[in-house]
Amino acid sequence: QQVVSKDIWLFGYGSLMWKTGFDFEESRLALLEDHARRFWQGSEDHRGVPGAPGRVVTLVHAPGERCWGMAYRLHADQLDEILVSLDFREKGGYERELITMAFRTGEEVKGLTYFATSANPHYLGYSPDNEIARQIAGSHGPSGSNKEYILQLHHTLTDHAVQDEHVSTLAKLVQQLTEQQV
Repeated sequence: QQVVSKDIWLFGYGSLMWKTGFDFEESRLALLEDHARRFWQGSEDHRGVPGAPGRVVTLVHAPGERCWGMAYRLHADQLDEILVSLDFREKGGYERELITMAFRTGEEVKGLTYFATSANPHYLGYSPDNEIARQIAGSHGPSGSNKEYILQLHHTLTDHAVQDEHVSTLAKLVQQLTEQQV
């Protein structure tokens, strides 16, 4: 069932799921069809440094897959301020796009999200899981360790009963790698 809404919704599928940095009217679990969350974006400004990027998530087009995240209904009178802040936060290769997301109730709404595509200079793309995990385990940047990012994402998804095989596989590999280093 399509719902026409004047509300402004923002879809977060990475760190926005646990660290918004802005006020919002409401948050709800939401689904983006035909997309998958992947650790294919390099981060030299948050979870890595120039020359030694960490890896953070982006959305990739994946027919038949589903990506669950958090949808935030934004305060209309704060929208410009929120978007300026988010555009700065996501400056490392992400672009804002209009999407259609669905709630568990089946209702659909238009919203905004941030994508990092292969056209940006920080895009790393696919690598085998063990290579991605090794990069995450060894990366650290101004926002903290890359390990902290993936484990927080994994815990947040688990808390919302969302299964994401890519994230859970990498989180397990990163845990194993860092336990071996101790």
